[in-house]
Amino acid sequence: MTTTAPSTTDTQAHRPQAAPLERLRVPGALLLGAILLLGVAPLALSDFRLNLLAKYLCYAIVAVGVSLAWGRGGLLVLGQGVFFGLGGYAMAMHLKLADAAATGQTLPDFMQLYGTGDALPWWWQPFADPVLALALTVLLPMAVAALLGFFVFRRRVKGAYFAILSQALAAAFAIWLVGQQATTGGTNGLTDLQGFFGYDLDDPVNQRMVYLVIAAALLLMMAAARQLFVSRYGELLVAVRDSEERVRFLGYNPANVKLVAYVVAAGMAGLAGALFVPAVGIISPALIGIAPSIGFVIGAAVGGRASLVGAVLGAIAVAWTQSTLSDAYPAAWTYLQGLLFVLAVGFLPGGLASLAAVLRRRRRTPAPTTGGTA
Repeated sequence: MTTTAPSTTDTQAHRPQAAPLERLRVPGALLLGAILLLGVAPLALSDFRLNLLAKYLCYAIVAVGVSLAWGRGGLLVLGQGVFFGLGGYAMAMHLKLADAAATGQTLPDFMQLYGTGDALPWWWQPFADPVLALALTVLLPMAVAALLGFFVFRRRVKGAYFAILSQALAAAFAIWLVGQQATTGGTNGLTDLQGFFGYDLDDPVNQRMVYLVIAAALLLMMAAARQLFVSRYGELLVAVRDSEERVRFLGYNPANVKLVAYVVAAGMAGLAGALFVPAVGIISPALIGIAPSIGFVIGAAVGGRASLVGAVLGAIAVAWTQSTLSDAYPAAWTYLQGLLFVLAVGFLPGGLASLAAVLRRRRRTPAPTTGGTA
């Protein structure tokens, strides 16, 4: 009996055609997002609504990092408020120093009010330089994450212990900021920011410029995260999440793989915090403590932590819901926020982004038949 090999035409005919469409899905979503965010939104929304959207997009940048660290790496990062705050305070410190210099002062207004003396604290001085301040908004959170992650991952701390540790870090950072009234503004934080690298933040035109910068930064972070997802490192990160010991037996160090994801996510959170400051005009401990850190994770979980687009849309939707409902139900919103997280993790682990796939699987699953013999 002889057999003939299938022809090339037959092989190509039976090859699945979904792969090219799958590869184009995320670039298409990025292109559509660029059109909507950079073209449609500035024309369709009022200045007030556009400013709110800029705030939500900052949260979405944090969600991109959460999607990388948690969705791909399995790291439940409940302390992203620390890195968001480091980037935000680094930017706000520079803007306060620039506002003081514009009026011929050497100290920010709140330091003069609290009477800290005539000398600027030494750890404020590097932020007077605009280039260095911009770099520190990202590098400082990444350095803190690298230091913390080095010790945590080397000790093989993971799961709930890692989540609790990261949340404790957020709480400690917020408490420290509150206690430094004379140098960080304490509970009030750094407020009343007037300028942004020479531009007046009270001018609606400049506010629109800030929005466009934030929208462009979000799209760039999504593109960068997508490259990590499809790279060899992204495959290795998923392997560490699913079977850490097997990866270790293959000769890789899981601690280093997780450390890279944690540091990159921290850098994205720091960038989001830095952009949040000119968009909102304030940074305070209330914006970076435990509750905001949990809120960052809830947004990614509701939208779909394994999907970049899902995490971004979830973060925007949860932030919009919070702004809408917290005014009407300030006490009940916290419970609703927790309920959203429980429902997403317990009943729809893939978030809303996986809802269509779940419904398709249920339609394909045949209904059980009950029958008997006479």
